[in-house]
Amino acid sequence: GWFWYDHVYNVKNQYTSSAFRSYDVWYANYKWIANANNVIAAKETMGRSTADVSYVVGQAYAIRALSYLSLATWFARAPYNPMTDKYRWSDPGVPVYTDPTSISTEGKPRENLEVVYKQIDSDIDSAIVRLAKGEASTLNKGNKSHINEYVALGIKSRACLAEGDWDGAYKAASQVINEGSYQIGGENELMGGMNTISAGNVMWGAGIETSEQSGAYAGFFTHMDNADGAYAKSAPKLINKQLYNHIGSGDIRLRWWNPTDKESPYISKKFAFSNVQSWLGDYIYMRVEEMYFTAAEAALRLGDQDKARDLMNKVMAKRNPKYNAYNYSGTHLGATTTTWTGSLLENILIQRRVELWGEYGRIFDVRRTGQGIDRRAEDGFAEECIAMMKRNGVDLTNADTYDWVLTIPKDELDANPDINEEDQNP
Repeated sequence: GWFWYDHVYNVKNQYTSSAFRSYDVWYANYKWIANANNVIAAKETMGRSTADVSYVVGQAYAIRALSYLSLATWFARAPYNPMTDKYRWSDPGVPVYTDPTSISTEGKPRENLEVVYKQIDSDIDSAIVRLAKGEASTLNKGNKSHINEYVALGIKSRACLAEGDWDGAYKAASQVINEGSYQIGGENELMGGMNTISAGNVMWGAGIETSEQSGAYAGFFTHMDNADGAYAKSAPKLINKQLYNHIGSGDIRLRWWNPTDKESPYISKKFAFSNVQSWLGDYIYMRVEEMYFTAAEAALRLGDQDKARDLMNKVMAKRNPKYNAYNYSGTHLGATTTTWTGSLLENILIQRRVELWGEYGRIFDVRRTGQGIDRRAEDGFAEECIAMMKRNGVDLTNADTYDWVLTIPKDELDANPDINEEDQNP
């Protein structure tokens, strides 16, 4: 089925191919970085108002920050492990380019993670300042396909979580909650197929208005709409059985999956085309609910348990009227994601995982929390899949493993004299 190689962590040895994950992730992000660098370099010659320039250049800084965050996440280990309270700032990261480049530009070596994350922090802070100034721009039409100040704050909160900067994560997410004009989604927003960026809980996404934009068979909903999606029909997306069983009774999000489906138990119903005949459905990149879970986690890690509980109760009120975060306490996490502890921190991460299922960041959360993954047949994983991972020596129970770190594509090794096979990830 689709994404089988990803599922069994068998893409690392495909780094010589331009059709596999390493190549796609590396070159897509560096293409976005190159475009952002060109925009940033032109800021003094744009000939527009200060607000207009700030609006455009601020988005370029945000895109560059997000692209470097993506590269650092995929091609290096997490910079901080809260389970051991250890940083890995000296680990190799990725090359950093901040000036316009061309085909004749000489490649750069891998910078360590400290350098890469400092660039991310600097870029996203520049984006936030500029986008605040750009609110008055005549170019600002309130289009959610564009990045505004609050989306930039959301990106900052993601970077801060990876860095273990709980104060930074809390402040960024809280500013979105308190100042942004976003509302927590309820039944209408959650049960409508997750296909419109006009919803009040959506912060950022891509408005898909024509079938040419959607990519038809290459689109997101083709793989995620198990009812009408072409590929999803033969390779349906399912929720982990243990995770489903940790969703509280009365939670409307239980309706996102069907545990009794005859052909594919626990099949997803969360995503649906808005118009399957035209392949339409907007792509959602960021929702305000993520900010609540981020702020709650950060508050708890900073020692403010009641603040974390209050944030959780506010967002969960529209999901499960029986939920009460005051029934949970503590920050203890198990060594793996299925070593359940019942702590408040674990519950925050569970609710975040359920909420953002199929949307954003679960593997990133696993890596930054320092937990491992223990895949078992009784939880719904195919025995063939588990056996293949064992044959290939993949051990995800070790949080520090390189098994979920991509290999640098061969084309980069060939073209860049400052990166060779000795610089390759294990």
